[in-house]
Amino acid sequence: MTMIHPTAIVDSKAELDDSVEVGAYSIIGPNVKIGARTKIGPHVVIDGHTTIGCDNTFFQFSSIGGAPQDKKYAGEQTRLEIGDRNLVREFCTFNLGTTQDEGVTRIGSDNWLLAYVHIAHDCVVGNNTIFSNNASLAGHVHVGDWVILSGFAAVHQFCKIGDHAFVGMNTSLTQDVPPFVLLSGNPASAHGINIEGLKRRGFSREQIGALRNAYKLIYKSGLTLEEAKTELAKAEADSSHSAIQLRLMREFLDSATRGIVR
Repeated sequence: MTMIHPTAIVDSKAELDDSVEVGAYSIIGPNVKIGARTKIGPHVVIDGHTTIGCDNTFFQFSSIGGAPQDKKYAGEQTRLEIGDRNLVREFCTFNLGTTQDEGVTRIGSDNWLLAYVHIAHDCVVGNNTIFSNNASLAGHVHVGDWVILSGFAAVHQFCKIGDHAFVGMNTSLTQDVPPFVLLSGNPASAHGINIEGLKRRGFSREQIGALRNAYKLIYKSGLTLEEAKTELAKAEADSSHSAIQLRLMREFLDSATRGIVR
């Protein structure tokens, strides 16, 4: 049977797998669905049309599925979707989506979301990310896979952060971050490729070298962004070992809407 502490309040309409654990004084709303083996600690509030997958762990005092912090929100039926095997530490706040976007906030799987992390309405977070303490996303932010946000990093609304990027502590982001790039500062500036992170994830020397060359094209060559994209396309066509990574970089540049961090 579902292991629910006697002081917890779980709405009769909520759908919890039999293996879910709910700690003392937690509150689960009527439109919540929680998958197998997920553990909800004490004093957690999960509300709204929220769907949570399997094997997640929520530590105490988090607020999940709350109304968007958006003055245009008028109680529409919007959603929060969370994948599998996420670790959510103390005092995190994840909000529902809004009708000004797709109406859903999405968080993928295998993420570490540490204390006081805020993920606002309509954000999309990929897989295998790490958000350190007090990292915050404003509304409509898209974060790729394997991204690391260091402590107190803050991301402006509508920004995009590409796969494998690394954002340093206390960084203020107001523009898009290409994949694989390491950056820090307030305002943010780029400092090269996230070499150590790529090594840890098994990228080859050749792939890292190709990405370093791509970085130089974008940031060091004096080319315009359009010229750099043309050169990236040529490098992609000539590469037998790094075409996928170069294509990811080039396609991100094509989709950037706020300009990229320089």
